[in-house]
Amino acid sequence: MRNKRVLFLVEVAIFSALAILLDVIPFLSFKLWAQGGSVSFAMVPVFIMAFRWGLSGGVLTGVLLGIYQILFGAIMVTPLQTLLDYIVAFGVIGLAGVFAKPVWDAAAAHRKKKLMTWVIAGAFIGSLFRFLGHFVAGIVFYGEFAPEGQPVWLYSLIYNGGYMLPAFIVSTIVLGLLFLKRPSLLTQSA
Repeated sequence: MRNKRVLFLVEVAIFSALAILLDVIPFLSFKLWAQGGSVSFAMVPVFIMAFRWGLSGGVLTGVLLGIYQILFGAIMVTPLQTLLDYIVAFGVIGLAGVFAKPVWDAAAAHRKKKLMTWVIAGAFIGSLFRFLGHFVAGIVFYGEFAPEGQPVWLYSLIYNGGYMLPAFIVSTIVLGLLFLKRPSLLTQSA
C-alpha cells in the first residue's frame, strides 16, 4: 500500500512537470491569443493521470499544472481571476477521472471502440469544465477586451473556444493513439 502511495505521488510530480513542458516548449505549443490561451499537448499528461488513478490523480496533476502556469508567468489580474483561470480551470481537467473505471474495463476486455468512447467522453468532460473556468473568467475579468458592440459572453466564448476546441481534439487524438497502442499505460504497478 505504501509503495502505491509513493508511486502515485511520484507520477503526479512527473506528469504535471511533463504537462508544463508540453505547454512552454515553443514547437509543441501554438499560442493563439495575445492575452493567453494556446493549443498544446499540456492536457494529455493530466488526462493520463486521470485515467490511471481516477479523480484524485487527475485533479491533483491539473492543480499542479495550474500552479506551474502561475510560476511560468501567468496573466494575473486579481487573486480570484488567478484562482479561477489557473488552479480551478486546470484542476478540473482531472474530472476525466470519473471515467477511469470504464476505461480500465474496456482496456482489459480489449474493446477498442468502447475504450475510445470512454477516453473521448473523459477528455470532453475535462476540456469542457476547463473551458467553463476560462469562459467565466473571460466574462468577469476580461470584458474590456471585447470589441465594441459585441456581448462579453460572445467574446469570451469565441476567445476561449478558439483554443480549447482544438486543444481537446489534439489531446483526444494523442490519447487515442497512446491507449490503443499501449493500454498498459492505464495500469499502476509499484
